[in-house]
Amino acid sequence: MTDELLGIADELYALPLGEFTPARDARAKELKGTELAAPVKALKKPSLAAWVVNLLVRRDAGQVTQVLDLGTALREAAAGMEGEELRSLTRQRRQLTAAVTTGARSLAAGEGVRVTQAVADQVEATLTAAMVDPRCAEAVRSGLLVTALSSTGVDEVDLSKAVATPDALGFTASPVEPAPPELHVVPDPDADEKAVAEARERVATTEAAMGKAREALDAAAADVTELEARGMQLQGEADELRRRLSEVEEASDQVEEELGDAEDVRAEAEASLAAATRDHDDATTALQRLGG
Repeated sequence: MTDELLGIADELYALPLGEFTPARDARAKELKGTELAAPVKALKKPSLAAWVVNLLVRRDAGQVTQVLDLGTALREAAAGMEGEELRSLTRQRRQLTAAVTTGARSLAAGEGVRVTQAVADQVEATLTAAMVDPRCAEAVRSGLLVTALSSTGVDEVDLSKAVATPDALGFTASPVEPAPPELHVVPDPDADEKAVAEARERVATTEAAMGKAREALDAAAADVTELEARGMQLQGEADELRRRLSEVEEASDQVEEELGDAEDVRAEAEASLAAATRDHDDATTALQRLGG
């Protein structure tokens, strides 16, 4: 049943947003009396942002694949980075998601759907989540999103209600060609040449992005090596200081003990002197009485 349900969901979530609910209900009615009727009826209508992402996945699968692949590369590169290198990669990621979001808005406009800036922000957040979180990437690739996604790449995202069915993770949406235009137009004789030029430009752009990522990775690796060496040096100095501190504390304890003993000896000497003084005074007095 899982494969059949995913197949039906794949068809329904590829429809224009306004056709989803009536098509779903009609399909559930056709399946009445079967075990698929209830799961199909339970499929939720996607939010506008989720629908735009699903549209992008089906209409421009190659672009989405590049985004997700670059996300994987950036996650691996960022694992050992910090500081300016990490901020640079974050800027590159934002530039890419912003550009792809603009393309997604154009696709939606081609379907007669206006995407506001608020919805576009949700689309971009979903693409960002797919780049920083592998499970979010699977949810996006399925083309069965129900809601927009958000992730920082740190905490695990609850995807149980974000996709049409839990089995959507690992599923890949079927590509959909745009509907042919109603008006007949004269074919562009340079269309093939333009397509080749655009493809070459895209290859050059992605190669440049990969080159920058590699440079950032090399620089970060060099910083890590240098900082590791510095850390080992400082650890050795800290160990030496701890050893010296231990010696000083031990010497201090010994001096403290000797000081206590010396103070006791001094007190005894003071008592002896006082006793001797009294004896001397008594002897002197006795001598005087005897007329000596």
